[in-house]
Amino acid sequence: MNQEAPIIVGLDIGTTKIAAIAGRKNEYGKLEILGFGKAPSFGVQHGMVLNIDQTIKAIRQALENCYASNPNLEINEVYVGIAGHHIKSLQTRGDIVRSDTDAEISQKDIDQLINDQYKTVIPASDQIIDVIPQQYIVDSLQNITYPIGMSGVKVGANFHIITGDKNAIRNINRSVEKSGLKIHDLVLQPLASAAAVMCDMDFEAGVAIVDIGGGTTDLAVFYEGILKHTAVIPYGGENITNDIKNGLGVLKTQAEQMKVQFGYALADEAKNNAYITIPGLRGQSPKEISVKNLAHIIQARMSEIMDFVVYHLKQIGMDNKMLNGGIILTGGGSQLKHLIQLTEYTTGVSARIGYPNEHLASGHIDELTKPMYATCVGLILKGYNDYENDRRALEENYVKINTSYFAKEQAAKAAAEEEEEAWADDEPTVEQIQERKVRERNASLKTFLDRMKTKIIDMFTEEEDAKL
Repeated sequence: MNQEAPIIVGLDIGTTKIAAIAGRKNEYGKLEILGFGKAPSFGVQHGMVLNIDQTIKAIRQALENCYASNPNLEINEVYVGIAGHHIKSLQTRGDIVRSDTDAEISQKDIDQLINDQYKTVIPASDQIIDVIPQQYIVDSLQNITYPIGMSGVKVGANFHIITGDKNAIRNINRSVEKSGLKIHDLVLQPLASAAAVMCDMDFEAGVAIVDIGGGTTDLAVFYEGILKHTAVIPYGGENITNDIKNGLGVLKTQAEQMKVQFGYALADEAKNNAYITIPGLRGQSPKEISVKNLAHIIQARMSEIMDFVVYHLKQIGMDNKMLNGGIILTGGGSQLKHLIQLTEYTTGVSARIGYPNEHLASGHIDELTKPMYATCVGLILKGYNDYENDRRALEENYVKINTSYFAKEQAAKAAAEEEEEAWADDEPTVEQIQERKVRERNASLKTFLDRMKTKIIDMFTEEEDAKL
């Protein structure tokens, strides 16, 4: 295992469960899972924290279980997934005119473009969660994916901006902080899930990630490596459970158990003569439930969710011909039997289940390969992406500083050699000798200060690496 890589923790605060997973990348770029814990979630509905105290208890329980799996873990910061009805998205365009047109386009220019988008006017009750560049424009050149290193006067980009309700975000922050943790970043859940279940070919081919969670179904559409669209569909596994509970007159725990063990997303696949026996309450006679009727209830709600998926795909013009990679189903709700067939029938697009084992190293816990943990694994990958980008930026700055320092040293050395040659030809005056002594003293002081500056930069770089 790569001991220099940081340990990153993903925290998935869901409607039905809260999961915490700690991981570190090995020398092959795969995630080694170092700790895993989960707990039932009681304070969250439809992806939003409604009871902070219960949510805190559930987070602490998940952390305790994570520590139990690895007592050597120390968790202080986490990446947290966010979803819910309040999540919205919009498309914007930004441009900057560069003053130094002779210099190459740098990361500083891109950062300025992105930071300017945080000034976008949105409703007062909302807050910008993330700004995601889609395509860049340099002068008259369109559809550029990586403009750094190019030359140009005007640099622009199209952006996908994700926003959320301030109070909903504040409730998540409070719940996590009162659990003794610090949030490093909030990540939209379908983007985290996409990172866990997709490969580079999926991004290029065009895919729709459908993450069926307990409270919501999250959608993210990618095409040619670009995030085209995100949406939150206000139905999930909890809605199916409640439909079964109300439709068949059973307890919620019984409805959930029947859905998981005997549920079909396609009623035609259920046997007509198959029945489930439910124990009666307080001495009442047992109740027999038809598996066929159970399947009809499940299919009705899942078809409604897929109709929303079709609606969003049509809204952005992504018909079935453009999604060459098809639909990737993930999340706990994707484990329903025959859901792939229902999805393909409703959308006209090929479908498959997305498992979060794309980036996991061998030897992990088998349970973590289930789709319900895709968000949590994706949060760790998001953390590593941030870490690697920050480290790359530090290394680039370090190279620039040392290159500049080396150039100054060479120039000073060349000037000194020229002066020595001049002195060799002519006898120096008293004034020239005194002037030279002053220059040498100033040069020595400047060299000392430059070296101190380099040592201070190295010290802060080491401290930053230690924190990460």
